[in-house]
Amino acid sequence: MSAKIVATTPFPGQKPGTSGLRKKVKTFRQPHYLENFVQSLFDCLEGFKGTSLVVGGDGRFFNREAVQIILKMAAANGFGRVMVGQGGILSTPAASCVIRAHGAYGGIVLSASHNPGGPDEDFGIKYNIGNGGPAPEKVTEAVYARSRDISEYRILDTPDIDIDEVGTATLGGMIVQVIDPVEDYAALMETLFDFQAIRAMFAEGFRMRFDAMSAVTGPYAHAILEGRLGAAPGTVINGQPKEDFGGHHPDPNLVHAHELVAEIFGPDAPDFGAASDGDGDRNMVLGRRFYVTPSDSLAVLAANATLAPGYARGLKGIARSMPTSRAADRVAAKLGIGAFETPTGWKFFGNLLDAGLATLCGEESFGTGSDHVREKDGLWAVLFWLNVLAARQQPVEAILREHWSAYGRDYYSRHDWEAIETTIADAMIADLRASLPTLPGQRFGAFEIAAADDFAYTDPVDGSVTSRQGIRILFACGARIVMRLSGTGTEGATLRVYLERFEPDPARHDLDTQETLAPLIAIADQIAGIRRRTGREVATVIT
Repeated sequence: MSAKIVATTPFPGQKPGTSGLRKKVKTFRQPHYLENFVQSLFDCLEGFKGTSLVVGGDGRFFNREAVQIILKMAAANGFGRVMVGQGGILSTPAASCVIRAHGAYGGIVLSASHNPGGPDEDFGIKYNIGNGGPAPEKVTEAVYARSRDISEYRILDTPDIDIDEVGTATLGGMIVQVIDPVEDYAALMETLFDFQAIRAMFAEGFRMRFDAMSAVTGPYAHAILEGRLGAAPGTVINGQPKEDFGGHHPDPNLVHAHELVAEIFGPDAPDFGAASDGDGDRNMVLGRRFYVTPSDSLAVLAANATLAPGYARGLKGIARSMPTSRAADRVAAKLGIGAFETPTGWKFFGNLLDAGLATLCGEESFGTGSDHVREKDGLWAVLFWLNVLAARQQPVEAILREHWSAYGRDYYSRHDWEAIETTIADAMIADLRASLPTLPGQRFGAFEIAAADDFAYTDPVDGSVTSRQGIRILFACGARIVMRLSGTGTEGATLRVYLERFEPDPARHDLDTQETLAPLIAIADQIAGIRRRTGREVATVIT
């Protein structure tokens, strides 16, 4: 068994962001493509010889093949140990948990998050550093630069090893430890939440449904919800991870989690519903015939955080991505703690968490998390909600209505215009940026624009500046429109339009969200020319 050096040529790469490199499976399966990226990564790391690496992914098509390649390359490059999830499975938050729990040097996470899986669909790879969080830009930029001039990679010349049985094996001089992917994560959850109270709630007849969307959280939900917490068998649906996610688009929203939504709004609805995405870092929360926006979810969890043992001492601060509604800001103000508005991307939260400035974090794109790991965490958010429900002994809707009465309601929605031709999307945003100085003072019926900018962020920890993070249009009445392009897809561009309108009057908390936001929807279209430029009449997904 020996390492070999394989001559190669640079691949026509794409600069990976914090979400890593995402391409179609067919691209990753090109000769040397994955190997080039992995070797470029190893070439940019320092001091890892003899240390531990964590490897795992969401089980999508090509996951198992990629794991074997990475194991052989890690051995050839001098890692001392690799901890790999059984069957190649590790949710993204669980990978962060394992890195932190075992003091690993870092980890390689294989996922394209909420994107579809299958031979003709998407695949992704990213690197997480020793704190368990996504690699910072200086690392991803270095990897990209290296990938442009790489000429060879190192890989062990050996057959694949068995990753389906928990235990240890050796590859060259490296130990491969196949671990139960759930064990460390479940143990951490039990320190954060009152499992005894949640078990009692289920024993008293509380009913829920969790849709794992045939993705990675199935084993975690079965083990924790139905196992440790005693939820009824069948509570978890679509709980077996599949390479194509069973044909699901594993994005936990009202459109793609249609099976769950139909049940929760049906005649025999359970008390609580939830779903998570392809790699387990996103969540959707539902009460009986009641939808909870991600922005409201963050605010409610923050307001009730001390009900959970892991947060009983209170919060240090709350951070949210800029497009997320400002509901959490009002909770922070009442608690007298810091409120941080960051660009989209979990790495910005990581700095705040590591510095002890924030405890809870949230993104409007169904991502919520805390300082327990350095990734957003779908099942953690579900368990947090179960803890709140067990402690308050109220249904989800009642908790939300009490929250709105105390803090006011943010009517909020996101309209995604997916797979727009890139040149059209780029031109739209460029024209928006050029028009920013002319927008303040313009009036659209009762809505007057007070300010408009392209959001820039100065990190309070390291002083770094991140600019051009989304167009913000702020109205004198407190309403808001945000428009930005998303980089999570693999085809074309996705324009995300975020709409927010604050309503302090409890008598007006039962209005239809889309009707309430209709004037803002029309203004966004008028300012950006969305329908005219795309040739479409409605957004692809509305949440």
